Amino acid sequence: MGIISWIIIGLIAGWGAGKVMKGGGYGVVMDIVLGVLGALLGGWLFGALGIWHGGGLIGSLIVAFIGAVILVWITRLIKKA
Repeated sequence: MGIISWIIIGLIAGWGAGKVMKGGGYGVVMDIVLGVLGALLGGWLFGALGIWHGGGLIGSLIVAFIGAVILVWITRLIKKA
């Protein structure tokens, strides 16, 4: 995937994770960062668990979303501490 695709998937995944996790948003730039980092985390996690996400745009978006949700949860735990 190209960098533009990563940014778009990151934005969508980060925005969706922010909505699902509820609470204050992080802004567009942080949504992109959380989404892209979430894609990396999700890809690693799915690989470690032996789960194949099917590839393609939808599979990448689902993996990025799940990873972004995990990252939002972790950042909120850190903010509380």
